[in-house]
Amino acid sequence: MSGHTTNGDGTDGASPGEFWDDFYGAGERVWSGEPNAALVRETADLAPGSALDLGCGEGADAIWLARQGWRVTAVDVSRIALERGAERARRADVADRIDWQRHDLAESFPRGVFDLVSAHFLHAPSPVELPRERILRDAAAAVSPGGVLLVVGHAGPPPWAADHGHDDHPPLPTSAEVLGSLGLPEQEWEPLVSGEYRREATGPDGQRAVLEDAVLKLRRLSG
Repeated sequence: MSGHTTNGDGTDGASPGEFWDDFYGAGERVWSGEPNAALVRETADLAPGSALDLGCGEGADAIWLARQGWRVTAVDVSRIALERGAERARRADVADRIDWQRHDLAESFPRGVFDLVSAHFLHAPSPVELPRERILRDAAAAVSPGGVLLVVGHAGPPPWAADHGHDDHPPLPTSAEVLGSLGLPEQEWEPLVSGEYRREATGPDGQRAVLEDAVLKLRRLSG
């Protein structure tokens, strides 16, 4: 999935949409088509409801959520990625459960509130600028009372980053640093998970590696 929306001028003069369309257009498929491991693990105890998938890329997470009974709004800046995801959702017979929306999250954000807001790997390559903290605060604001915010990011750049133009990441925050940057009122949120987790992963060209993810899961308290 892309998880790479921007508010800058893109790279080499390209707009954010053009940059990520070029990224996805370079091949028939970029990612594995499997849902992110943290999503599967951290939603196992949640009753299906409405979900917002930010930076959905080719739609693996959105399709998996829809198969579990969620109604999903799937968001990305790349038209190619969204079209690819929508086609795969049709083949998976869950097209009626997913609303695909194109947004540069630095410029616009989906309307509504959701029982689950999921943001996986909202990182951008240099020199693309990404107001990640602001986007994640918008994500928190979109969580309904009793709902869950799930933020998963790289704790370090994957080894294949340089091969795909992502070799100059800014320092990547820990889960505790992400929580601090959100500035959420402690009386309104319950931390459920905050930590770093290792997992096996496959890169865009089939490379295998063990990566470390920063995982933050919060419940918005009712009241």
